[in-house]
Amino acid sequence: MTRVPRFAAAVPLLLLASSLLAGCGGGDAKPASDASATVATAEASVTNKGEATYAQICASCHQATGVGVDGNYPPLKGSRWLTGEPNVPIAIVLGGLQGEIVVDGKTYNGAMQAWGMLSDDDVANVLTYARSQWGNTAGPVTDEQVELVRKQMGSRGTWTADELKKTYPGAGS
Repeated sequence: MTRVPRFAAAVPLLLLASSLLAGCGGGDAKPASDASATVATAEASVTNKGEATYAQICASCHQATGVGVDGNYPPLKGSRWLTGEPNVPIAIVLGGLQGEIVVDGKTYNGAMQAWGMLSDDDVANVLTYARSQWGNTAGPVTDEQVELVRKQMGSRGTWTADELKKTYPGAGS
């Protein structure tokens, strides 16, 4: 049996650490283009994760194009319920929604199940994705925002549109 020196197992880790340190450039600042690329990569990662979650969970009702199903599932495209104050769609995703809701002048009367089992990161990613698709131009949602709404909601159940409007004045308008 060939005996491997004890330090041999650490060699790959040492090589990784040295390459990471070498990549730091000895304290030299990264060029602005590198920093921009890093930010763009992070944004693309959020979009990709959000898009995957949307495709898996949301698209069956709201459609891949965000237009919903007339008379059954409201559109997310252009919806102030989605693109307004971020706490509103966070609350809807976490707690669900039932009863009448008016979106783009049309009344929908159904139920959306709660997705509170999703992680804060997953909720933030999917809402960031939806708020920036199909002509929507709303800002991102952070996992810190989701965590705060989750704490505020506690064990609260499903929302109605009226309850959302009372809790978040301006919701849906």
